[in-house]
Amino acid sequence: MYSTYLWVKSFHLLFVVAWMSTVFYLPRILVNLAEAQGQPEVQARLVLMGRRLYRFGHNMFGIAAALGLVLWLGYRVIDGFPTMVGNPAGWLHAKLALVVLMLAYYIFTGRWLKGVEQGRGLPSSGRLRLFNELPILLLLGIIWLVLAKPF
Repeated sequence: MYSTYLWVKSFHLLFVVAWMSTVFYLPRILVNLAEAQGQPEVQARLVLMGRRLYRFGHNMFGIAAALGLVLWLGYRVIDGFPTMVGNPAGWLHAKLALVVLMLAYYIFTGRWLKGVEQGRGLPSSGRLRLFNELPILLLLGIIWLVLAKPF
């Protein structure tokens, strides 16, 4: 049963990495959109790329979240399935809070992309570049919580 746990955990990490690639790259597409003012062909291509990337990210997040639930609660429904959560589990709640913030960030970038499709403007490319750095801090916090389990 432990090998099943390792496979579930491996696939969870794979889909988290795939989702994080979209979290990091979608704001970069927004930066390029902000810098492509007056170039409708370039903007149309970037919007198409962003839309496809956003959809891909939703799928990756969904699979990662489902596998994360199995890791978290699998021991309750699968006989002999180990759990990664011991007592105390405050670190897990803090991690999930940061994941929710990361998801909100991702949805926010998707709304900006949708706004561009509807003709709304974007912040400056400089502001978008700063915005692009936020998920790195969130990811650092998530990784630290998972590895250190400080509380």
